Amino acid sequence: MTTVAAVDCGTNTIKLLIGDLPDVAVREMRMVRLGEGVDRTGRLGDEALARAFAAIDEYAALIAEHDVSRLRFCATSATRDSANAQDFSDGVLARLGVRPEVLSGDEEAALAFAGAVRNLATRPPAPVLVVDIGGGSTELILGDTEPTAAESMDIGSVRLHERHLHSDPPTAAEVAACVADIDAALDACAVSPGDAAAVVGIAGTVTTVAAGVLGLPAYAREAIDQQVLDVEAVHATVERLVTMPVSERLALPFMHPGRADVIDAGALILSRVLRRTSVPTLLVSESDILDGIAWSVA
Repeated sequence: MTTVAAVDCGTNTIKLLIGDLPDVAVREMRMVRLGEGVDRTGRLGDEALARAFAAIDEYAALIAEHDVSRLRFCATSATRDSANAQDFSDGVLARLGVRPEVLSGDEEAALAFAGAVRNLATRPPAPVLVVDIGGGSTELILGDTEPTAAESMDIGSVRLHERHLHSDPPTAAEVAACVADIDAALDACAVSPGDAAAVVGIAGTVTTVAAGVLGLPAYAREAIDQQVLDVEAVHATVERLVTMPVSERLALPFMHPGRADVIDAGALILSRVLRRTSVPTLLVSESDILDGIAWSVA
């Protein structure tokens, strides 16, 4: 028995998986908004670091309870972009005994693809486009059993919300500016969504939009995983979320309170990617980069 632990620390969330794969004993998520303000200041804020370290302290206790033999801690967009990433790295080392690996965009994309496709009960037609929308970056990964092309773009739900969507709800001009930013990134991206025969969406923005399309009475991982959604229904749900004030988003039974304010920008990214494809459906996977990290050390 080899029990592994994987930690995925992104711009908005920090996630933990513990298990003897494929069996998972623990799957946890905390909204810490580590990347708050990084797009503007270039630094991890003191309050954001405190939130992250509090979550990591909780994870350290869980890891200690499960006799973990291998641990991999990966950090993504926020720490790639921050001038004081060493402060974060030192704090993780003190709490878990390992330093976080700050993934390159290519590494992040490969792990996300591996986590997404391994979970699928039915393999979609190739080439498959995996869309991973995070808080600070978005990865587009095209491939079959392995990635053949991948790119990480500096557009994410937290980054673009902070940059453009200042009103509640956003004004038409703010939405237009956000969409222009997304489209510029997609224009420059080496991975063309139009090449995809199927699209698999992963991570919290996509799964939350999926919960909205499905009209779930509460967020339920098992009800969302591997659902096939009509793309036009996805666009309609995105438009509805973007035009809602935060108070109405918070009232949605499936909405995590830590995602309600930034779901507008993330949902717009999803919609703009899908507009460039010819596929009629979106396949949603609840397995993502966290699962890819865990399998990499299993």
